[in-house]
Amino acid sequence: MPTKRNRETHTVAAERTPEAESALKELFVDELKDIYWAEKHLAVALPKLIKGATSEDLKQTITTHLEETKNQITRLESVFNAVGEKAVAKKCLAMEGLLKEATELLEDTEKGTEVRDVAIISAAQKVEHYEIASYGTLGTLAGTLGYNEAQRLLGETLAEEKNADSLLTKVAENYVNEAAVSETE
Repeated sequence: MPTKRNRETHTVAAERTPEAESALKELFVDELKDIYWAEKHLAVALPKLIKGATSEDLKQTITTHLEETKNQITRLESVFNAVGEKAVAKKCLAMEGLLKEATELLEDTEKGTEVRDVAIISAAQKVEHYEIASYGTLGTLAGTLGYNEAQRLLGETLAEEKNADSLLTKVAENYVNEAAVSETE
């Protein structure tokens, strides 16, 4: 027997109009353009974080994610293709702000210190959390709109973003945070 929640969901789905679906697709494509811009600019910014890092583990973690980011850009182009759209970037104000903050953190911390590595991890995790939210939403919207291939591709990227966040946490907890506490000025 269907629950009240299932009946409500079924009723909402049955009331879908072409106009509503078109508006939702427009939002979905707009958000794709936004994250496409974000990933392209992140691919340019990550080498600066790698160069600024002291910990070899942190450098390796970010280097690995840089390669994933390049693949994610290509994967996004496949998502655009899967939904019948041209891959076009639209300026992402959120990523622009996060990358500006990362640059400021590098400028405000001393080169060669673990404190700088803590700042880099902080900046990188803020980016990861933004990407996790974006890919989670996009994947759900793709499913709602019936774009199964796009949903699968977006899910792959979401898993990579979650893994990158987890690896950054491990670097912080396994070494960097404690090393930063013991640094003297």
